[in-house]
Amino acid sequence: MDFSLLLFFLITLGLGGGLGFGTLYFLKSKQNANKQLVQSSTILLERIEKVFKVVMAEGYFTEIFDYKDDKKFLYLFKNSKKALIIAKAKVLVGFDFAKMRFHIDEKTNKMVIEYFPEPEVLSIDTDYKFYDIEHGIWNRFNHEDYTNLLVDAKQAMNEKALTSDLPRIANNQVQFMMFQLASSMGWNIDMQLPPSNQKKLEQFNEYDEVKAEVLPLPKDENDED
Repeated sequence: MDFSLLLFFLITLGLGGGLGFGTLYFLKSKQNANKQLVQSSTILLERIEKVFKVVMAEGYFTEIFDYKDDKKFLYLFKNSKKALIIAKAKVLVGFDFAKMRFHIDEKTNKMVIEYFPEPEVLSIDTDYKFYDIEHGIWNRFNHEDYTNLLVDAKQAMNEKALTSDLPRIANNQVQFMMFQLASSMGWNIDMQLPPSNQKKLEQFNEYDEVKAEVLPLPKDENDED
C-alpha cells in the first residue's frame, strides 16, 4: 500500500474518531445540563406561644446506655439483641416566669412574691450514636425499638440534670439577678410563699447575697492635686 494513502487513511480515521467523540461529549454535556435536581420539603408551623422563660444554667452530659433484650423461643431457646448507645446532651435549666404569682405595693416600693416556680429543664439538645448493634435470629431491632431507646435516653438525661447541681446553680443565679435588679431600682422583694412552695424550694441552697464593696480607682501619680 502506498505510504501516502496509508497516512491519509490514518489522519481521516483520527479526525473522524475525534469528531465523533466531540459530538458525543457535547450531546452528553447538553443532556446533563438539562437535568435538574428537584428537592422539596414541607414545613408546617403548628402554633406560636408567648413564653417568659429564662435560662440560668447549662450543663453538658455524656451517657452510655448498654441495652440488652432477651427473648425465649418455645420457653427453651434464648435469643438476645444488644446495642451500645452513647448519648451526648446540652441541657438548659431555668425558670418559667409565667408560673410566678406576685403583686406590687407601690406605696412601699415592694414586690411581694406569692408563688415562685421551681427550676426546670427548659430544653435538651441531644446527639445519639449507636455502636455494637447485635440482632438476634428472631429477635431483631425495628423502628419502634430505636424510637423507644431514644426516648428512654432523653428521659435519663432529664432526670440526671435535675439531680445534678444545675437546679441549685440556676436557683442561686435567678435570686441574685432578681435581688440585684430590684435593689438597683430602689425596690424590695418580699418572699411570702405558701408552706408547700417554700418546702420545695428549700431543697436548694439558700441564696447568699454577694456583698461587694466598690473601691476607688488608684490615683495616678502624674495627676496634679
